[in-house]
Amino acid sequence: MADRSDKKDTPGQDGESPFRLADPAALSASMATIAERSQRLVAEFLRRQAAESPASTLDPLNLGTAFFEMTARMMANPAKLVQAQIGFWQDYMTLWQNTARRMLGGAPTPVIAGDPKDRRFKDEAWHEHEVFDFIKQSYLLSARWIQNTVNEVEGLDGKTRQKIDFYTRQFIDAMAPSNFLLTNPEVLRKTAETGGENLVKGLNNLLADLERGKGKLSIRMTDLDAFKIGENIAVTPGKVVYQNDLMQLIQYTPTTEQVLKRPLLIIPPWINKYYILDLRPKNSFVRWAVEQGHTVFMVSWVNPDERLADRSFDAYMLEGVLAALDAVAKATGERDVNAIGYCLGGTLLSSTLAYMAAKDDKRIKSATFFTTMLDFEEAGELSVFIDEAQLDALEAKMEHRGYLDGAEMASTFNMLRANDLIWSFVVNNYLLGNEPFPFDLLYWNSDSTRMPAAMHSFYLRRMYQENKLVEPGGIELAGVPIDLTRISVPSYFLSTREDHIAPWLSTYRGTQLFKTKTRFVLAASGHIAGVVNPPDAGKYSHWVNPELPPDPQAWFAGATELSGSWWPDWQRWITGLAKAQVPARQPGTGELPVIEDAPGAYVKVRAQ
Repeated sequence: MADRSDKKDTPGQDGESPFRLADPAALSASMATIAERSQRLVAEFLRRQAAESPASTLDPLNLGTAFFEMTARMMANPAKLVQAQIGFWQDYMTLWQNTARRMLGGAPTPVIAGDPKDRRFKDEAWHEHEVFDFIKQSYLLSARWIQNTVNEVEGLDGKTRQKIDFYTRQFIDAMAPSNFLLTNPEVLRKTAETGGENLVKGLNNLLADLERGKGKLSIRMTDLDAFKIGENIAVTPGKVVYQNDLMQLIQYTPTTEQVLKRPLLIIPPWINKYYILDLRPKNSFVRWAVEQGHTVFMVSWVNPDERLADRSFDAYMLEGVLAALDAVAKATGERDVNAIGYCLGGTLLSSTLAYMAAKDDKRIKSATFFTTMLDFEEAGELSVFIDEAQLDALEAKMEHRGYLDGAEMASTFNMLRANDLIWSFVVNNYLLGNEPFPFDLLYWNSDSTRMPAAMHSFYLRRMYQENKLVEPGGIELAGVPIDLTRISVPSYFLSTREDHIAPWLSTYRGTQLFKTKTRFVLAASGHIAGVVNPPDAGKYSHWVNPELPPDPQAWFAGATELSGSWWPDWQRWITGLAKAQVPARQPGTGELPVIEDAPGAYVKVRAQ
């Protein structure tokens, strides 16, 4: 067997081991502090459990019924299950034989090759050391067997199958050997090198996250002290020129002498905060749009509490989009605007456009939709959280509080990418004892927001569960039946190929709803990175196709891939609609006085 020693696991020249023991006095003091903090957390947990809503359930995710049905159908065909089991054990025996051959100096082909992009197994020991290679391959074999066995169960309806598949993958991800001390070579190596200090630091990190979450685990993904809104993120100069109970409206300071005559109104989602589009100067869509000559207005939604429990989806239209349109007209003297809606903000924008069409209100002259769902028939993995039992439990919680807690919403989204947004931080923060790296995007991701009870219930039931938005007259807003087919403004749809939240095959359906000139562009990467992709970064690519066949796969087959950001394509599209310019408009020079500097007070309110 080859010699696999290196500087990390051999004695130094002086004969002393490079491994050291932790200082006993410091370790004792740390453990005493940990014990005291743990007692406080347990007491807080018990107190919170006693105060929990009586409507809570032992199965809030409604998993029992789905997995019971799967098991019953699986047992109905035992021959197929036995066949799968035999295949699994044959692979396992081959793995044992190959591992023995490696230990004798051979180089057999792996029984199962992992994804080279899987960062869980990036450490060289997973490939070079026989034991860890065996652990890795045995996990991959088990994961494949479990998933194939579950996916091949016959007779399940689509919703049940999707739920079982999703939570099976959650279990598989959780059981990865990289998540455990004794089966992660990187963690074992650091434990030896630090005398276990990494584990003590990791335990302190864990307790700090529990304390910050008030007894619930709130994993710190980044250095929360490294960023401050208005100082090193959300720093594009501007002024708050309007506000009401639901939102503040920011008008950004121009950087060009001339600006496009039509102002640009951006409606972000209220599930997250607006500054995803204004993180830092190098990746700020807001700053870039200002530099292209747009007079940019941004809606900054309030982070609601129980006082806004009865605010409905109608209110977000009336006090959000329509109030913002009135304010833009007063600030600029310009009635016509271009509008952008991001994710849920785009769903609101489309609803508002249908409402305005019914009212013969033509102030919005173009609409851009970033990763926006309009047809929720195939809503992706988020739909596993939407069924009657789960909605009943969620509504009981919201009725008790008046809102959906921001941490619960964040946890849901993190589960869609559990390896990246949960388990990688468990390993880094708790097992390796490292401090998380400062990262603006993850700071934003951790800055969660609450949802008013009335609005969120309406959105989940009428759109996600019942898919009524796509039906003409399926929903009413402010007493007006909503019909998306009446929308006639030129529209630009931007979706992303790896979107786990708004799958592009579903967002594409929006292009078939409007009776208007529509452009669809597909960007590489995901829901955030694919959108926040400045041209100077030279990252990713995008696909364009002027044709809009009903089948999204047919659209993609005929699309042309272009390198780099989609932002310039959008700019050419928007200026192609209207090129007229006027002298730059300064915030506060119109009918609306300045209230405060951007980014304003609303965005600084944290949910926890």
